[in-house]
Amino acid sequence: MKSSRRKFSLEFKQEAVDLVQRSGKSSNQIARELVVNQTSLSRWMREAESRPGNENVFVTQEEVRRLRKEVERLK
Repeated sequence: MKSSRRKFSLEFKQEAVDLVQRSGKSSNQIARELVVNQTSLSRWMREAESRPGNENVFVTQEEVRRLRKEVERLK
């Protein structure tokens, strides 16, 4: 039986990162509470920390994916 991959919205990712930063709880505890993989949450946190200025890195990545799809469609 093939398991399907869960997809999380950009808003969910940002809220999860914000929760870790604001709550004072460990990222492991937040991951358990949100029922997400700790590795995923850690990756979201690294991505959020590497964002330039106040720009939301998750939105930027989504924009890149959208533009790549558009380029493929135009080809």
